[in-house]
Amino acid sequence: MIALREGLEAALIIGIVLVYLGRSGRSHLVRFVWAGVGLAAAMSLATALALESWQINQEAFEGLLLLLSAVFVVTVIVWMNRASRQLRKHIELRVESYAERAGFGAGLGLGTFVFLMVLREGAEMALILRAVELSSEGVGVWIGTLLGLAGAVAVGLLFFQGTLRIPLGRFFAVTSWILVIVAFQLALTGVHELSEARWLPSSREEMALVGPVVRNDVFFFAAILGVAALLVLREWLALRPASGGADAGAANEAERRRLLWERRKQGRWMIAAGFAFVAVMLVLTADFLYARAAAAPPEAPRLGAQGGAVRLPVAGLGDGNLHFFSAEVDGALLRFMVIRKPDGNWATALDACMICGRLGYRQEGSNVVCRNCAAAIYVPTIGQAGGCNPVGVPSHLEGQELVLQVADLGDADRQVPR
Repeated sequence: MIALREGLEAALIIGIVLVYLGRSGRSHLVRFVWAGVGLAAAMSLATALALESWQINQEAFEGLLLLLSAVFVVTVIVWMNRASRQLRKHIELRVESYAERAGFGAGLGLGTFVFLMVLREGAEMALILRAVELSSEGVGVWIGTLLGLAGAVAVGLLFFQGTLRIPLGRFFAVTSWILVIVAFQLALTGVHELSEARWLPSSREEMALVGPVVRNDVFFFAAILGVAALLVLREWLALRPASGGADAGAANEAERRRLLWERRKQGRWMIAAGFAFVAVMLVLTADFLYARAAAAPPEAPRLGAQGGAVRLPVAGLGDGNLHFFSAEVDGALLRFMVIRKPDGNWATALDACMICGRLGYRQEGSNVVCRNCAAAIYVPTIGQAGGCNPVGVPSHLEGQELVLQVADLGDADRQVPR
């Protein structure tokens, strides 16, 4: 949706410029327009690749990037709603002012204008998508981006060729509501990251409320589908009373029947779309509830202590997955985890953290995920302090056994909020 919205705004700008140049007899300047578009596209792609290679691992910086992107989404909505009515007039006046210049200066001014207008959309999209990628799968983000851009190009071409009749005002109104959800999710994720970094005060209750919302793509997608279904219903209700007066502007009986048929066809498509949205929402909700029910904490075999230490054979534990165990400390049974890191070292930590308490963790692919706030923990950082990382417990390897001191388990447990 972000790529479609930003891409269509760029397509409208390009289309308006090209149409105006053609109608005003300045087609010789078209090559400068496409030069500006090509340069802006290259710069936008370079920005996206630079952000992609910028590996951000600190929660505070991620939070600031997410909040900045949420601000950009809101400014996109506000700017487009304000400028959409005067957009064509504004662009045509600017194009006219540049086209009046002589020779190469006209082309340079026009190409620079188009370059800056298109680059604004491309850079915004790159920044926003980089923020979205922090809480989504990278491949999915790129697939969605390409689909959105392809849709924007197709709509732009068909619109300016006159073969597609689309009320742009209503399109931008509908997508504005969906982008509001995007901005809300980005802002909430930013707050989540800043809470992890302890830049904002946080509690287990707050993280339990915010985390599943910002970290669950199913919830996010279902919310967008819900808004889309409501908007389709609104359009259908607005269409119904109009169908009775469909013949008001008809020139004859055949024209009246054609208008009625078009309105009925639109109504059927809207009802089908609304039911499809609701059906997908129900399926996603059921899948989400089933996944939550099936994700119960695994069993943690109890280990005895000898000489104030817990000894754990490492045979069979080097598969890179989480393994849970428990040990009695001061009369209480404590759960802890063991995992072999990619560098070959072992990490041991409580199945608890300093923010969310003892609600524990689960593994999803290469990440460890908090069961309370859904924060994704980078495996090499397990045992390090900060964020929602599991509380680390010192350990060392003796032969083929990991050794943890009971006193260290007790010290780590005292850091966990009650």
